[in-house]
Amino acid sequence: MRILRAMDPDKIDLRQFTPDRIRNFSVIAHIDHGKSTLCDRLLEVTGTLSMRTKNEQFLDKLQVEKERGITVKAQSASMIYEHKGTNYLLNLIDTPGHVDFSYEVSRSLYACQGALLLVDATQGVQAQTMANFYLAFEQGLTIIPVINKIDMSTADPERIEKEIDNLFDFKPQDTIRASAKAGIGITDILNAVIERIPAPESSNDEPLKALLFDSWYNEYKGVVCLIAIKNGSVKKGDMVHLVQPNQNYEVLELGILYPDEKPMNALYAGQVGYIITGMKSVREARVGDTLHHVRSPVTPFPGFKPAKPMVFAGIYPVESTDFELLRDAIEKLTLNDASITVEKKTSVALGLGFRCGFLGLLHMDVFKERLEQEYDLAVIATAPSVLYKIKMKYTGQVVDIESPSDFPDVQQIESILEPMITATIIVPKEYLGAILKLCEENRGVQKNLTYLSEDRIIVTYLLPLNEVATDFYDKLKSVSSGYASLDYEEAGYQEGDLVKMDILLNGAPVDALSVILHRESAPRVGRVIASKLKDTIHRQLFAVAIQAAIGAKVIARETVSAYRKDVIAKCYGGDVSRKNKLLDKQKAGKKKMKQVGSVEIPQEAFLSILKKD
Repeated sequence: MRILRAMDPDKIDLRQFTPDRIRNFSVIAHIDHGKSTLCDRLLEVTGTLSMRTKNEQFLDKLQVEKERGITVKAQSASMIYEHKGTNYLLNLIDTPGHVDFSYEVSRSLYACQGALLLVDATQGVQAQTMANFYLAFEQGLTIIPVINKIDMSTADPERIEKEIDNLFDFKPQDTIRASAKAGIGITDILNAVIERIPAPESSNDEPLKALLFDSWYNEYKGVVCLIAIKNGSVKKGDMVHLVQPNQNYEVLELGILYPDEKPMNALYAGQVGYIITGMKSVREARVGDTLHHVRSPVTPFPGFKPAKPMVFAGIYPVESTDFELLRDAIEKLTLNDASITVEKKTSVALGLGFRCGFLGLLHMDVFKERLEQEYDLAVIATAPSVLYKIKMKYTGQVVDIESPSDFPDVQQIESILEPMITATIIVPKEYLGAILKLCEENRGVQKNLTYLSEDRIIVTYLLPLNEVATDFYDKLKSVSSGYASLDYEEAGYQEGDLVKMDILLNGAPVDALSVILHRESAPRVGRVIASKLKDTIHRQLFAVAIQAAIGAKVIARETVSAYRKDVIAKCYGGDVSRKNKLLDKQKAGKKKMKQVGSVEIPQEAFLSILKKD
């Protein structure tokens, strides 16, 4: 492995890198196939990172990424590499692998002309490998297949080459064998990037036109925008215009990520870099926006197709006084991740908070962790729910419902439609039976079953999103010993036998605990919720009846027994009528107390229900 000497960032002259000497490429793969490690080696070989320090997942900068060992946020870095006596500027974007961050991947690919498709030599093609391949293929990118981890004892590159040929039609001679950890094949990859990936179709002679494809908030510098320059050039001190907010800004600082922020005097056509303009609000920098010089308007880019949230959850501060801090933190994070939808909500149980839409469960978990780690906030995330469509009986109107509290009267409902997904599962054949059973239990309908190789199978199922939005992924990993991989996409809406289940305390419904679910699973869920509430609601001086009901029909019940004073303790012998008189008097008092008394539900009771099990 040939290591290039690091170029002094102060001596880099970006003017020499005309569009024909620039390559913009991304690394795409399934989760845990070695993307971040490969990026470390590419940065080391090109001299961008020093070999003196131990670089492990250098581009995974978030605390949650380091803790979980996954990439959550696409990160960019520029490298300079000498090939056949000519220096080339390579702009690399490391992307997430998990299905929940596919929007982040598609956005990053928009700024590239090619992609490295990374496949693990031990695991082979996985569900997200296929999904990411088609994302890149649909955008017309040049794809270079790379088989990683060939140095492992269980590696089988010949079998993986057959899978890649079978699925994506790449011949073995087009595939590069590498090991990011051992540094094998890294120069072959860099040479292939320069020789196979086309240069950006850009011109320095045309007016400035740049795509804003990422942005983040810096505590000291404010909003930092990452731009890919299509045409023209921009230098420090220029006045630029952003199309969406329709505002002008002065360029205060710009530069490239090498791999950290390195200020430059100017950026030119085909290059990727950052720009700081002193924006007053995080709302101004929206990904997909177009940037141009103030007096030279251009036709704006079409922008990115907005992401459709799949899962909804409430985010509430534990301390109500932290609401303003939570709002600021969510604003800054949604600048960084535009796929999240946010709406202000008030809960009877939890106070002021936000109703957020996410692309999946991991997306939701990571967002909550980032709020806690990066902004030091204590927050409660409610149980995830999905968006239903209800067709009204008399008006024929279709109403969107994402919260049980908005559920209309049963008499007015003609039908309820629930969101469906098409799930692609790749699984070793010995676990096929367990996977099929799991999908059937979650009301799945099998659509396809094909053999990827002799011992691996691709199964396609139509599943209700409501069933998948809780613990389906965890169960999938459990029944397959971690070998199954899942990818999913929207499959429209389908009519379902859904009901609203109310939780009653002494006959009074508690809106915050109502849920929408399938009629068959209602009794089981009702028993679980009633049991949890019995354990967390404090005993009163009167009995508390906890009931789960669909309309007027009670399907589960638990009772929190009352505190009782031993009123007959003072009776020593004597007539039994005296004891009965005291007991009857106590009974009448309890009955009256039940009529006027109210049950206060402690916050931990809500948390035990609202938190995902």
